[in-house]
Amino acid sequence: MPFEFKRLKINDVILVTPKVFGDSRGFFLESYQKSEFYKNGIDVEFCQDNHSKSVKGVLRGLHYQKNPKAQAKLVRCSKGKIFDVAVDIRKKSPTFGKWVGEILSEDNKNMLYIPAGFAHGFIVLSDEAELLYKASNEYSPENDRGIRWNDPDINVQWGVDYDELNNNLIISDKDAKQPYLKEICEEDLF
Repeated sequence: MPFEFKRLKINDVILVTPKVFGDSRGFFLESYQKSEFYKNGIDVEFCQDNHSKSVKGVLRGLHYQKNPKAQAKLVRCSKGKIFDVAVDIRKKSPTFGKWVGEILSEDNKNMLYIPAGFAHGFIVLSDEAELLYKASNEYSPENDRGIRWNDPDINVQWGVDYDELNNNLIISDKDAKQPYLKEICEEDLF
């Protein structure tokens, strides 16, 4: 099997480790194989691929799209290193408002599957990082939503010292002004 699938503390979020074939020339890996992903509970159709580049200290998120354009995502870091986070925003879930996070890097080549019903964010830990991710719905500005990155009720531990984080954080005005989870209206959640 070309992948290992590990369910995290929030069972629907899955860490995917590809099998890497390396030698003196470099390496080869499969980053997606529909049949293997389907056999392991990731049975969504991806329809959009995204590529972003960010510098150290950039924090993007926490983003999601509401129904009917909700997005599942398969995220990987092809250059550099990030701490990637998924927050459960499914109202009836026993893990509502909880988060999980994983280091994704060019070295470990891991991917994170984040189903619809979760907000997603990351912080760049290396000098720069590039992310490639698949989405199960196309971007929809009218359904685009977010949650404040430092919501105290969620309490994401971003994997860096908070003094360092606050002094070196690079965040968009939009992300800095996102509402807290408790401020989001019911129809914008899952």
